[in-house]
Amino acid sequence: MSTASQVQSVISLLQQKGHFLSLSREQPEYFSEEIAFTLNNGTSVNITDAGIVSFEPPVASNKHIVLSCGVHGNETAPIEICNDMVQRILTGDLVLAHRVLFLFGNLPAMDIAERFVEENMNRLFNGAHSEGEGCNNAERIRARALENSIEHFYGSADIRDTKLHYDLHTAIRESKNEKFAVYPFLHERNYNLEQLGFLAACGVKTILLSENPTTTFSYFSSVNFNAHAFTVELGKVRPFGQNDMSRFEAAKSALVSLVSLSDFSPTVSLDDLDIFRVNQVINRHEEDFVLHFDDDTPNFTGFAKGELLASETGREYRAEFEGEAIVFPNAKVALGQRALLTVIPTIIENFDN
Repeated sequence: MSTASQVQSVISLLQQKGHFLSLSREQPEYFSEEIAFTLNNGTSVNITDAGIVSFEPPVASNKHIVLSCGVHGNETAPIEICNDMVQRILTGDLVLAHRVLFLFGNLPAMDIAERFVEENMNRLFNGAHSEGEGCNNAERIRARALENSIEHFYGSADIRDTKLHYDLHTAIRESKNEKFAVYPFLHERNYNLEQLGFLAACGVKTILLSENPTTTFSYFSSVNFNAHAFTVELGKVRPFGQNDMSRFEAAKSALVSLVSLSDFSPTVSLDDLDIFRVNQVINRHEEDFVLHFDDDTPNFTGFAKGELLASETGREYRAEFEGEAIVFPNAKVALGQRALLTVIPTIIENFDN
């Protein structure tokens, strides 16, 4: 347990240097108990755990924003973007117009520069952390804590308020479409053109429409809180300090504008977007599961109708449409998990009024 003087020292350090992420990774015990304080500009700060911090400006708005990163510990560019934003907020350099919750997902995986330690965290949301053997490892416990943080954050929002969640990632492999976003399955809800405009401002002009429930973080926020939520892929995985941040400048600028301007509503023409729907979700069922294309094949590579994409004992998976493209191929996932998505072009017709 921290003493009052220790807590005050941590608060002073955060306001002077803004080093929330480094303290969370190196001395998480500082945040074993909730810490709340107010910045000189009137912004309220609430830290509920290592890597979990929310900010509330003195004048409330009807927008509640969640920015998550590091759900996979080696996807460093979004972590660096969010870390810089948190530093600027804590030191008073960036003044917020809306409530914002920052979630740095998998801190131990960041420390070892790996996607995860024991289990892929982005398969543990929407209650999946408690299925089977339950919360029996650190990633399952953390997934539950992240869910609880979002539930608490959105809990103070009015039913008519706008709730946003951008879960920021980078992809394992190169992509023909460098930046893309997954729009979670909306059930009976309509798509939102304003959100596509914001994503385009981030440099994200390729959208994948998911057509089934999943256990991803963005689907959790979408289905449980009616948030506009997305899994946003901003580029390729690189080690800390080795990202060409010029390639992320549009995304960073748009995120800063989103949190600091009272109304940031960029627009986009649908003609400028590449929109796909998920056609096949291919899971790995057997140890001998194999992909029938090179390991360096980029995301969004298309295949001829009938071409063999993957196989395992008792099953073959082939392209069902001419030009059907592959996304997120990974033959090494755990048994029962998704090893490959295939996508085909589509259009969106049902938008919000």
